[in-house]
Amino acid sequence: MPDTPDEPDFSGLGGGDRHAADIVQEVVHWYTEQIAAERRAPLPDEERLAQLTAGRTAAYEDLQRLEEADAQEEDRLAALYAARLRELES
Repeated sequence: MPDTPDEPDFSGLGGGDRHAADIVQEVVHWYTEQIAAERRAPLPDEERLAQLTAGRTAAYEDLQRLEEADAQEEDRLAALYAARLRELES
């Protein structure tokens, strides 16, 4: 439940409680869309592309880490990526 202090609140992302991997995957998707858009630009910003690629790589690494994460690490990554997604989409 999002109202429980030990549980992260993902209600702002729509759909209530969500699995950490789903949230990290949404961040990966956001980065992928931004990379594609930047590459299509008439004059792509190579620095921005590098930043976007690094962000996506880090998210992929965390997604892989989730496969063997305990509940506490999963909750930590879910909260981290829920906040990151809100920031990226604002």
